[in-house]
Amino acid sequence: MLALKKEKHRKWFRVDKIKGIATKGNKVSFGSYGLKSKEAGWITARQIESSRRAIVHHLQRGAKYWIRIFPDKPVTGKSGEIPMGGGKGAVDHHVAVVKPGSILFELEGIKESLAKEAFRLASHKLPVKTIFVTKKH
Repeated sequence: MLALKKEKHRKWFRVDKIKGIATKGNKVSFGSYGLKSKEAGWITARQIESSRRAIVHHLQRGAKYWIRIFPDKPVTGKSGEIPMGGGKGAVDHHVAVVKPGSILFELEGIKESLAKEAFRLASHKLPVKTIFVTKKH
């Protein structure tokens, strides 16, 4: 799974509201085909890895892929039945904050039909709605 090697602050403030649309990372840059998010949300490192495996399994060999998001936001959690107070919980997992219009994955070197099917399988593993996009030449 994707993980940070080093981070400046172990625990972040929790900001649940994701505002606006993606202005960076909203175009297919490296490959010919992309998987674009249609809504905002948090995607965990496990979900990214699960999607990546679905893509790789469907493609077998011969294609190049890029993961355009990275889970750099730590999310803390405390177990149930713990009284108020006692500070912030330990870091439970990491998430990537995704805005509408963000490119999540890219593919190169395969037919469009194969890429579309690979992204369809990957999209079932993600908590946000997605759309298949191609590069504008």
